[in-house]
Amino acid sequence: MKSTNTTFGVLFYLKTQKTSTQGKAPICARVTVNGKRTEISVKRSINANEWDEKKGMTKGSRKETVELNMFLNQFKAKIINTYQQMVLSDAAIDGPAIRDKVLGADHLVPTLISLIEYHNEQQASKLAKGTMKNYYTTQRYIEKFLREKYYRNDIILSQLTYKFILDFEHYLFNYVPKDHQKQLNNNGVMKHIERLRKMINMAVKLDWLPKDPFASFKKHFDKVERECLTNRELADLEKKHFSIERLKHVRNMFLFSCYTGLAYIDLTELSPHNIITGLDGGLWISTSRAKTDTGVRVPLLPQATELVEKYRDDPRAQNMGTVFPVISNQRMNGYLKEIADLCGITKTLTFHIARHTFATTVTLSNGVPIESVSKMLGHTSIRTTQIYAKVLEQKLSEDMRNLEQRISAKI
Repeated sequence: MKSTNTTFGVLFYLKTQKTSTQGKAPICARVTVNGKRTEISVKRSINANEWDEKKGMTKGSRKETVELNMFLNQFKAKIINTYQQMVLSDAAIDGPAIRDKVLGADHLVPTLISLIEYHNEQQASKLAKGTMKNYYTTQRYIEKFLREKYYRNDIILSQLTYKFILDFEHYLFNYVPKDHQKQLNNNGVMKHIERLRKMINMAVKLDWLPKDPFASFKKHFDKVERECLTNRELADLEKKHFSIERLKHVRNMFLFSCYTGLAYIDLTELSPHNIITGLDGGLWISTSRAKTDTGVRVPLLPQATELVEKYRDDPRAQNMGTVFPVISNQRMNGYLKEIADLCGITKTLTFHIARHTFATTVTLSNGVPIESVSKMLGHTSIRTTQIYAKVLEQKLSEDMRNLEQRISAKI
């Protein structure tokens, strides 16, 4: 809401329910902003029969009365001046904010932007860079929303309501980027709402917010099919000869992920020290996911072992201290589009499809238990892994045919 449209009023009243044994009641200022009342203690008390309720002042002409009325006028002027300064500075305005500024405690008033900055500061060392990048993007959307919808740079946490959440959701659905980016789809919007919710939960736990505005909000994610390479596409990719070295290198890194399930960031950080000899005498990957810091141990299939050996003496990898020479994810995905065209793969090939391929085509389709696949992928919940299991119609068909043959053999 635009600050110039804010309704504002101040009046003094006697809080008679707090009358002392000496018969004196405290004087309070009532600040009303947009119909919402906030009480400010004046730290003065008088007898009820000395108070003019209509005027909101003390009665009489005694020196003490005149001085008290003068003090009340100055106190009221301070409240009005505080409000006007907040309007001019485009600050977030409500009764508690005015009260805290008048009482000199405004630095204690938590706002949405201060919450976001506090959250990001606290989580920067705990969350992966990619995850933090997403939080920074959500912060930019929130700042744009505040400017364009509320005409301000910040908002006090006490002003956050269920309607605020709905307005933010509506804003995201209708936001049209001015650059080359695509408009947010439902799942993109829900991700930003989800991040805001996590930060609001932090505010509730910190007692910065008495009530969760998300209490009645329900987010909804659309189901997304996780694309992966089929056995035929994977074989075609392996057999394809590339005369261009960069395409050959990208293909090899992609294949390594197909046979290990490593995400791009984990592959780029994989060092020779992460390749160990397991109890079974075979080579294993022993690392942790950058995204969740979850430990990951994956036995190397022969195809993956062969790729590790191929780059053992590569000077680029040796200089970086990594198993493979590293290139950016953006360049990687750009080259994968070239590779897909050359291999006749019609799917939009991105590096993350390699991880999906490991989960489905390489492991689950070949009977590896979902619990084992979940551990190798570094998932913190098996429900995440079950997303991949839902697409395995071919495997389900094979299992049922095998069951049919076993039943027939018993008859």
